[in-house]
Amino acid sequence: HVAVTGVGRYLEETDLFMENSENSAKKPRLVTMSFVPVPEKSHFPIQNLPYGVFSTKSNPRHRIGVAIGEQVLDLSEIKGLFSGPELSDKRDVFEKTTLNAFMSLGSAAWKEARSTLQKLLSADEPTLRDNTDLRTRALIPQADATMHLPASIGDYTDFYSSRQHATNVGIMFRGPENALMPNWLHLPVGYHGRASSVVVSGTPVRRPCGQTRPDESKPPAYGPCKLLDIELEMAFFVGPPNKLGQPIPVSKAQEHIFGMVLMNDWSARDIQKWEYVPLGPFLGKSFSTTISPWVVTMDALMPFVTDNAKQDDPKPLPYLQHEDKYNFDIKLSAAVRAEGTAEPGVICNTNYKNMYWTMKQQLAHHSVNGCNLRPGDLLASGTISGQAEDSFGSMLELCWKGTKTIDIGGGQTRKFLQDGDEVILSGYCQGEGYRVGFGECTGKILPAHSS
Repeated sequence: HVAVTGVGRYLEETDLFMENSENSAKKPRLVTMSFVPVPEKSHFPIQNLPYGVFSTKSNPRHRIGVAIGEQVLDLSEIKGLFSGPELSDKRDVFEKTTLNAFMSLGSAAWKEARSTLQKLLSADEPTLRDNTDLRTRALIPQADATMHLPASIGDYTDFYSSRQHATNVGIMFRGPENALMPNWLHLPVGYHGRASSVVVSGTPVRRPCGQTRPDESKPPAYGPCKLLDIELEMAFFVGPPNKLGQPIPVSKAQEHIFGMVLMNDWSARDIQKWEYVPLGPFLGKSFSTTISPWVVTMDALMPFVTDNAKQDDPKPLPYLQHEDKYNFDIKLSAAVRAEGTAEPGVICNTNYKNMYWTMKQQLAHHSVNGCNLRPGDLLASGTISGQAEDSFGSMLELCWKGTKTIDIGGGQTRKFLQDGDEVILSGYCQGEGYRVGFGECTGKILPAHSS
């Protein structure tokens, strides 16, 4: 190892992954850039350092933490070590019960915090490593932590930005000649969701009730949803706000994007089908939306940036155009575990790079009318589907509107979710010998309330 004279230089001058020779014959191998042990396939090496909000039985207060290996670093315990010019007089943000205040500080503060944390957690830095009392207070096993929503979410917007998903759904309901609506290739289509029902991973999901009309020759009926579905999505949190009436230009949009989470935007397809004309989704979507607890920062994701989708037929209007890459190679999967079975069955493997519209375009479009976005607002991708059938991000597509069955393992199949089913979403970026991951986003279906 070289001497740590600054984390940026440290990362440039050392290998990103070094195998500890003493542990090389053992499994799992460890990423040894940090003094904190990190299993080889962990989603949380020192290259990641995602933020979350947690509590423990011994201290039920919600605190801001950073995931490293199988530990949580309690930032309220080490706030005094943030001594750089951006954070030395703003350390109180690490004593808050949500990430909103930290999100609002902007990219200079985020970069300084990341640099400080990587230095403090590095194998060659003694400040935390050799302070037994502080280390004991500040590092908590993730197994002992209860995770909470990372931010107070004032507003939630869901986009519809995967071309393959929009095409698949369009073919099912309108035919291949009218698969995409006339506006779809011109703007990032979206709608305003319900922020109050966004929940953290692990929260059970109650099967919703509502009106459906399965037989168009008969009146609508009330009852439990029969076509309960997943939507494999990702979402990003807004950082610094814009003033009401002042759009965010696409060239500045990245300055307002803090980081990303996994999302399952649960969907009641039968309720949605009956209600959505003319104003769009309502009760078919607002009953629950699950996000993963760890927010992976854009700085951690930038090494995995990849080409944007081609947008030349038609070319977007000037306010949506940007040449810099802002698409990401994030491997995504969805699995279903039936009640009483040990192993979940993977039903989908896809990738975030299948997105047509970028986050920068989504944010620029959202604010182009002067809409004010605030720290902690959540903007979601829409269902992410690829070209291959096993990369479709919803059961509606996987069962192709009920014409096929989906194998979930153990001799069981599904078309849509049954009570007791648990859905597990996962996602990560693969580096050279390390992963920058999001952990899991899970939820188990509970029976509908009896009327």
